[in-house]
Amino acid sequence: MSVQTERADTVPAPGVRKTGGAPPGPGGGDTRTNRRGGSFAPYLLLLPALLATVVLLGWPLVKNGMLSFQNLNPRQLILHLTEWNGFDNYQEVLGSSDFWKVVERSVIFTAVNVVLIMVLGTLTGLLLARLGKRMRLLLLFGLVLAWAMPVIAATTVYQWLFAQRFGVVNWLLDKAGWHSMADYNWFGTQLSTFSVIALLLVWQSIPFVAINLYAATTTIPKELYEAASIDGAGTWKSFTSVTFPFLRPFLWATTFLEVIWIFKAFPQIFAMNEGGPDRLTETLPIYAFVEGPGNQHYGMGAAISFLTIFILLALTAYYLRTVLKQEEDEL
Repeated sequence: MSVQTERADTVPAPGVRKTGGAPPGPGGGDTRTNRRGGSFAPYLLLLPALLATVVLLGWPLVKNGMLSFQNLNPRQLILHLTEWNGFDNYQEVLGSSDFWKVVERSVIFTAVNVVLIMVLGTLTGLLLARLGKRMRLLLLFGLVLAWAMPVIAATTVYQWLFAQRFGVVNWLLDKAGWHSMADYNWFGTQLSTFSVIALLLVWQSIPFVAINLYAATTTIPKELYEAASIDGAGTWKSFTSVTFPFLRPFLWATTFLEVIWIFKAFPQIFAMNEGGPDRLTETLPIYAFVEGPGNQHYGMGAAISFLTIFILLALTAYYLRTVLKQEEDEL
């Protein structure tokens, strides 16, 4: 049989549907139907997490918002009264000079800590990328231990280290010849208390930045460094032309996460000195707790906490706007 005869047998006549062959989809079904059914799969997988978020976060947020429009003090709690006072709590908070002092203090405290965390964490991550295998594992082990230590336990250790009479820091300073620091009260002034808290927060945050940055450096192709060295680039030039462009998205995202984490830090500051001395180390979360449950003005505390959320939302909006603008510039 000729080749032309074989081709004529295999080609269907006009107007006749070809039968046989592979079915249109797995199991003989329509692929369009399977695609429509599969499009719902990601939403079904997200449903448990969304439900948990709504129940554990969304509903308390709604209740807190309702509470911020109420006058809720011990009298209302005992008599089970609900007294709505509109925006009175917000007007009182925004009209208070103490609130704006706390806001300024919180912003400065967050900025200083984030800068220290990002600089030291980045240097530690770059060090991990250059160390040998054994030293890298040893440093990673120490970083993971610091990261995994419970917050209150770490805060208690720092309280012991900086204790006035039997603290290790004062003892070491005295032995080093700085005898005036033998009985120094680290929690007696605003600056010294913030210094201890900042040291604790930086120590707890460096592992997160360093380990993630080291993981990011492993994705950089080595061919780029070889090409840069051929072009005569030194260590600093290789970092600015190869390493930094790859790490820029990571640095943006990590900085944003650290801003949120430091801004809303509560247990370290409160457990260290309860916002003292004389409430000079209170940040917004501490201020909301002291004015709310502490002074039993629950509506006032709810209003302060909601204003804190608005500030964080503004920071989030600024971050997202910056990231989207960078993506548009790259395109």
